[in-house]
Amino acid sequence: MRVALVHDYIKEYGGAERVLAELHKLYPEAPIYTSIYVPEYLGPHRPKFEKMDIRTSFLNLIPFGEKLISIFRLISPLAFLSFDLSKFDLIIVSQTGAYFPNLVRKGSAKLICYTHTPPRYLYGYMTAREWQKDKLMNFAGHIANHFLRMVDFKASENVDHFIANSEEIRSRIQKFYRRDAVVINPPVDTSIKYKVSSIKYKKDYYLVGGRLARAKGIDIIVRAFNKNGKRLKIFGKGFAGFDRELKSMAGKSIEFLGEVSDVVRQELMAGARAYIFASFDEDFGIAPVESLASGTPVIAFRSGGVRETVIDGKTGIFFDENTPEAINEAIKKFESLKFSSDTCRKQAQKFSSEVFDRKIKEFVSSHA
Repeated sequence: MRVALVHDYIKEYGGAERVLAELHKLYPEAPIYTSIYVPEYLGPHRPKFEKMDIRTSFLNLIPFGEKLISIFRLISPLAFLSFDLSKFDLIIVSQTGAYFPNLVRKGSAKLICYTHTPPRYLYGYMTAREWQKDKLMNFAGHIANHFLRMVDFKASENVDHFIANSEEIRSRIQKFYRRDAVVINPPVDTSIKYKVSSIKYKKDYYLVGGRLARAKGIDIIVRAFNKNGKRLKIFGKGFAGFDRELKSMAGKSIEFLGEVSDVVRQELMAGARAYIFASFDEDFGIAPVESLASGTPVIAFRSGGVRETVIDGKTGIFFDENTPEAINEAIKKFESLKFSSDTCRKQAQKFSSEVFDRKIKEFVSSHA
């Protein structure tokens, strides 16, 4: 079976790119079609993509295109319409909700869309940029989004089968595309486990990290730790200058580590007291599950996909208002309770790469 993989763009390494890499492991001969590929922006994760057959659109030829990601959304439909994939038997799209990759020309091929989320900026969910605060951008953006929603719905009609990464996203697919979807959670590497005694970190800090974008609520966490004075480590790459804003507001107890390798990421999680998660309407949330896999509980805002992975009182604590005060109350409650690392790891196993691989293979076998 001739298989092609499609992804919005490859410029950063987050949960969606982890899924893409896992799909490529399942179909190593499959070429990857994407609008833009900027390997120098991938940091320590660059080697994972260097041996892949990555084929880009005309957008990749535009000078400084990596800085025009948001503007390119207006013409991204043309980029994917330029891909004629009719020679393949199966097309698996990894849709991050940005560039309408479902618009590829498929011919008689079956198109399966693994949906991380419908475009957040089109449907009122918080995004990385606060474009609504600029009056001109707000006016132009709402007009553009009206037509882009039509394009997004048209693109959804090109899909034969939807896979949602969580029940949260399944409900969004039903709401915005009027289609049903099967839920297959993203893969989490649960194979490497660190014992705290074997690493250089001590359990005297809390942890947050990943893509440092505004919708992740990291500024709220920083304000909480400015108040409580506890140690907080933050790892990850900033987005749209948000990391500079975070650093300017952070107190002395907060340390920024930058982008880190997968090994260091797991070590940090294994050594933390808890992982703090304050994302708004999170699609799924791989980082909290990675924390559980390291035996570390999670303190999370009760919103989005994280409600499907963290068990309140057993593998973590939820807070119901995304405010510094609510976070600090949750930390106080957390510190009065005891959590089992084994229970956390057992919960994480439900979302392992092995489970993902098996479910994807079964789905393709029965639908392709």
